[in-house]
Amino acid sequence: MFIEPRVGVKHNQKRGWIEVICGAMFSGKTEELIRRLNRAKIARQQIEIFKPALDTRYHLEDIVSHNTTAIRSTPVNFAHDMLLLGSSCDVVGIDEAQFFDEGLIEVCDILANRGIRVIAAGLDMDYLGKPFGPMPALMAVAEYVTKVHAVCVCCGDIASYSFRVAVSDERILLGETDLYQARCRNCFLEGMKQEAEK
Repeated sequence: MFIEPRVGVKHNQKRGWIEVICGAMFSGKTEELIRRLNRAKIARQQIEIFKPALDTRYHLEDIVSHNTTAIRSTPVNFAHDMLLLGSSCDVVGIDEAQFFDEGLIEVCDILANRGIRVIAAGLDMDYLGKPFGPMPALMAVAEYVTKVHAVCVCCGDIASYSFRVAVSDERILLGETDLYQARCRNCFLEGMKQEAEK
């Protein structure tokens, strides 16, 4: 269970840090990100929220969870675009962090070093079960990492993998339940074996 850090100012100095929310598709990453950002709003903290411009599945600008909870965000093409836009706030939220370039790690470090709380959510593994984009390095430098889980659609166990049911070798293929299933390790491996035998 994630216990939110105490947000206090000591000796008039802001303290920054990095939080990462990771897991498979349909595990509630975006929902948890929105929950934390809404709590920051209640605390009257100034927030900026970013998502990759390529993610237009639900809305051009809003971050939207699978259960349709939404919050306004700014789409950006490159991680470094966040530095200018997020420099004068208390909290920066980042959704779909795996789609950003490797500069995301440096950007999050810079923001945290400026005293900003950075909350990034994203897939930790791609459809092949391999570490995805900047997420592994971001998890390494973060003060707090929360791994959330989905439910395996095959057996009902805890799911940590995003199994692609569509035929495509593209690493980035935006989709929902029409293209992906949340699966546990055993069901994921069984699915990969069946795909290899086709």
